[in-house]
Amino acid sequence: MATLYRCRTPTNWLCPCGRVERELRRAGLEHETVRVAWRKADREEVEELSGQRHVPLLVVGDEAICDSKRIVEYVSSRGTSASA
Repeated sequence: MATLYRCRTPTNWLCPCGRVERELRRAGLEHETVRVAWRKADREEVEELSGQRHVPLLVVGDEAICDSKRIVEYVSSRGTSASA
């Protein structure tokens, strides 16, 4: 199962994190969502996983994928019948 680390924005329409969440749902990829702190300085867990403190971050197994565009490309390449 994949884990999406995203901002605390309460909607999926205002930020890149929401775009990723929508694409994951559209593709039917099972995932857990973790909402992280607003301040980048408080995102130690994200930094441990990826070496940086920006979200969105998708973790699939041992692979950490940063940047909403890269994540959407990954999801698209997996197809709608794949499960992470």
